[in-house]
Amino acid sequence: MEAPFGAFSFSGDTQSIGIGVVYTDMYTMVHKEKRTYADRAEYLKKAVTERRRKLKQMLIEHKGGVCSICGYKKYAGAFDLHHLDHTQKEFGLSVRGLTRSWEKLKAEADKCVLVCANCHREIHGGIVKI
Repeated sequence: MEAPFGAFSFSGDTQSIGIGVVYTDMYTMVHKEKRTYADRAEYLKKAVTERRRKLKQMLIEHKGGVCSICGYKKYAGAFDLHHLDHTQKEFGLSVRGLTRSWEKLKAEADKCVLVCANCHREIHGGIVKI
């Protein structure tokens, strides 16, 4: 005799019925835990880090991919975006800036010049003028 619709054996497996997972294990069904931020914290941290890295790479490509002063182009982590006019700066791209939309990032980056970290320090030290 065939089991009626919705009747499942409790064998320890789960079955998908199109609207979610039906737990066929009595313990799991009764003691189902809810996901919390703590459970996903590590995943979320990695996802944010990866998104920021991707956006920075996109900004570097948008600005030409090389230091505008010395031509450096080896490592993306060595690049900075220097605002040409600090009075027009709406937000710092390196300080919480990479959490914004691509359009806002691009608009802010258009007020900047792409430089390597060494040239950026020299700009602020008064050694190099742009």
